[in-house]
Amino acid sequence: MSPQPVPAARLTLVQRHDCELCETMAKELAVLARRLILPPLELVDVDSDPVLRRRHGLHVPVLLLDGVVVCRHRLDTTELVRLLRPAPPHGPLT
Repeated sequence: MSPQPVPAARLTLVQRHDCELCETMAKELAVLARRLILPPLELVDVDSDPVLRRRHGLHVPVLLLDGVVVCRHRLDTTELVRLLRPAPPHGPLT
């Protein structure tokens, strides 16, 4: 039986219109994308969805990787790179 393919990762930047921190994080992600291969980035307005507004409210920007919070307010490059790094292969248990 062959292993199942790993689904492609996805980044989501939850932001708000006229949010300086949001603009800063988007710019920092663009700079990082010139150095590293990043998953596709989707920009989502927190005010466009009541669930997002309730979940993240005033805590924007929020960077999500496959729906899980990577960081809030400021880009945590170290954490993002750590999360994107492939897991080491598991050898046989001895």
